[in-house]
Amino acid sequence: MTTVRTLSENRLFALLGAAGLGWLLYLLAPILTPFVASGLLAYICDPLVDRLERLKLPRTPSVLLVFVLLFGAIWALILLVAPLIQIQIAALADRLPAYIAWIEERILPKVMSGFQDSSGETLSLSTLLSQYGSYAGDWGAKILSSITASGSAVVSALISLVLIPVLTFYLLRDWDRIITRCGELVPLRHKETVFTLAAETDSTLGAFLRGQLLVMFALAVIYTGGLLIVGVPHAIGIGVVAGLVSFVPYLGFIVGILLAGLTALVESGDLWVLGGVAAVFGVAQFIEGNFLTPRLVGDRIGLHPVMVIFAIMAGGQLFGFFGILVALPVAAVISVLVRFFVRPA
Repeated sequence: MTTVRTLSENRLFALLGAAGLGWLLYLLAPILTPFVASGLLAYICDPLVDRLERLKLPRTPSVLLVFVLLFGAIWALILLVAPLIQIQIAALADRLPAYIAWIEERILPKVMSGFQDSSGETLSLSTLLSQYGSYAGDWGAKILSSITASGSAVVSALISLVLIPVLTFYLLRDWDRIITRCGELVPLRHKETVFTLAAETDSTLGAFLRGQLLVMFALAVIYTGGLLIVGVPHAIGIGVVAGLVSFVPYLGFIVGILLAGLTALVESGDLWVLGGVAAVFGVAQFIEGNFLTPRLVGDRIGLHPVMVIFAIMAGGQLFGFFGILVALPVAAVISVLVRFFVRPA
């Protein structure tokens, strides 16, 4: 009886501790983002540093080498993608009136022949835009005012950009020591169970994250190469953006084909280019689904794509960008725990 009561009390304390930890993370979410981002970067890069150490290179020079390569690649992506996106937006804004007129002259007479206003006249696209443009303008003004009013968010983002490299360097340098100290905090009677779960989680999460990064890189190369062959302007920027957001199932495909289709329509207007865009993303989706994801990622987390999307959206809703960062790692940990507790004895 005493043993049962002790087990019940332990479970109650564990649940209360988990609830308190969740509430604390919710309160601290705005300042935890750079720490979580740095921790994920250090976790992903630690095996490479360990490999350099096995090649007789000391820890600190190994960290410096990986650090320079990592953030050099990140800044190269930022410098590459941002100007191209700005060019595309400017090109779209310049060409949009001409394409609205083209759609109104060739498409809308057939599509909108049944839509009439109160006076009995057929509504045109320009009429609809003029009627509802004021509403869109009001919403846009509200959004812009809310963004500009939140100066603290901008300051926080700038601070994060400075903190992430610094935190990543120190975490990566002391990663093995941190893991050892955390292991020493585990009570002796729970060490075997905790270490087993930690090893399984590390295997699941590490393989998933590194495999997903390889898939993102491969998709960025495929998208970019295909769009260059088709002749879509700004193919590099579109391919990189589509590859980067492909960690969410089907999001890279949707974002990429919309950006490439709009760019092809704005810049060239040739239907064969639009067909080429569809072919590029169709082939890329086939390669990802049949070769890249099964070989590089597999079913590491054990979650259906719908659950992956839900986890990311739920994390973003509850904790903002911090929640998006931790959504998949938390999902990986939960999947390991569920498999552990339902595993036959």
